[in-house]
Amino acid sequence: MKYLSDIEIAQQATMLPITKIAEKLGIDEDDVELYGKYKAKLSLSLKDDEKIANSNLILVTAITPTPAGEGKTTVSIGLNEGLNKIGKKAIAVLREPSLGPVFGIKGGAAGGGYAQVVPMEDINLHFTGDFSAIEKANNLLSALIDNNIQSKTRNLGIDPRTIVWKRVMDMNDRSLRDITIGLGGVFNGIPRQDGFNITPASEVMAILCMAEDFEDLKKRLGTIFIGFTFDKKPIYAKDLKAENAMAILLKDAIKPNLVQTLENNPAIIHGGPFANIAQGTNTIIATKIGLSLADYVVTEAGFGADLGAEKFLDIKCVSGGLAPKAVVLVATIRALRHHGGARKEEYNTPCLDKVKKGFANLEKHIENIQKFGINPVVAINRFPSDTNNETEYIIEKCKEMGVEAVVAEEWAKGGEGMKEVAEVVVKSIEKGQNNFKPLYDWQIPIIEKIETIAREIYGADGVDFSKKALSDLKKITSLGLNQLPVCMAKTQKSLSDNDKALGRPRDFRITVREFEYAVGAGFVIPILGKMMRMPGLPATPASEGMFIDNEGKISGLS
Repeated sequence: MKYLSDIEIAQQATMLPITKIAEKLGIDEDDVELYGKYKAKLSLSLKDDEKIANSNLILVTAITPTPAGEGKTTVSIGLNEGLNKIGKKAIAVLREPSLGPVFGIKGGAAGGGYAQVVPMEDINLHFTGDFSAIEKANNLLSALIDNNIQSKTRNLGIDPRTIVWKRVMDMNDRSLRDITIGLGGVFNGIPRQDGFNITPASEVMAILCMAEDFEDLKKRLGTIFIGFTFDKKPIYAKDLKAENAMAILLKDAIKPNLVQTLENNPAIIHGGPFANIAQGTNTIIATKIGLSLADYVVTEAGFGADLGAEKFLDIKCVSGGLAPKAVVLVATIRALRHHGGARKEEYNTPCLDKVKKGFANLEKHIENIQKFGINPVVAINRFPSDTNNETEYIIEKCKEMGVEAVVAEEWAKGGEGMKEVAEVVVKSIEKGQNNFKPLYDWQIPIIEKIETIAREIYGADGVDFSKKALSDLKKITSLGLNQLPVCMAKTQKSLSDNDKALGRPRDFRITVREFEYAVGAGFVIPILGKMMRMPGLPATPASEGMFIDNEGKISGLS
């Protein structure tokens, strides 16, 4: 049987004018800024604290994924459709896609099959220009830093050897990780070592996602840590008077984007940090506006629950005063086969023994969510190769843990295939037995926070710190950052920091190689193992399979 591609399904969709979608949410036309016929920006004035307190926040997370992902965004969109199908006023609040994965290996982030947000091409490409604005704001600060070093009259005495701020671009390009700038003579600047991160790993992206309003955005931009002067004084963006100019570039990007699903239900898409190298969740502003507009808000956090969900719960929820009422944990049988030892070419080959062995990964993620005071609902995202005995095994094993597992068929059936999941999630909320609590107190020492996450979430025996990491810890103390939470930069391929350790690794330690400082965003970033903040393209990039015809119709985008 031949299935339509995601882009073919999206291009056949009948979209409503975005003004009609806004009407469904009761949004006044003065609070909608149109970006064409099917996209709009929403006014920040839509946030309503009283309505937020009475709404229901649902987090969608996943087990440790295969390289292609397990359909977490697809399930999130499908759950939104399913909730609306059973008569609930629901909205999906998601992240914006990065061009790195779109042209790399993972593809876009607009969902898939019959659970997508549209216009799919726009969302996966330049959308409303938010990523471009973040790049420009980030790189303006880079230009101001190098201009100050060059200046003879307004020089702050910045020691180029201590600068931690990097340029960014929204593309996988490993050649830009470490570069030398300022070559070619005095008119081209002062030579120094520099590098690029990918835009989703930018602190400006993190700040946009953590800011509560425009004033908070400016304040956070001003507290971006740059480096030290030659006499060891810390330098921040505000010392370069950069925060207002950066905020000007972000004046539209701070406003959440309204789009629609294939079934013409509302969706807000805003912010796009990666969960393996940043906090991996959409903006606090978008989440709160969603909670102000609907009774149920479905949001997601990137990669497995050890990354996105942990950061969502320990960083975003604590900072924003949010408390999810339910957590949906996405699992696929192919991923359990993977964790049970199946090779890539065997992912779609039924094998109950491999599923039984791989279940240990799902078991650990269930335990982890329960540590936050929430009993998750497991959504088994169905693939054509799934068998009944594999599915029944997962359902029974989850039941033994006191967890309900439900088959999710959003990819093939849209909202109709998610009604049962939606009903189970609503029932979980209505029981009132989920009481969110963070894993750790922000006030405990940085090392203790890292060890808590490593032992409780990853299952590690302990943590080792390199000499560079220990030196960085001294800087963290000197900068007064000990009270900040930690945003672990770790491989998404394993619960450990070793991407080859599948399933549920045991008897291992993790290594913190170094730290990065996201003072404006409000967290410090331990870099584990070989983790890089600028990915590279695969041997065969997805871009090679894309095509655009003379009428501008795109194919090969997923």
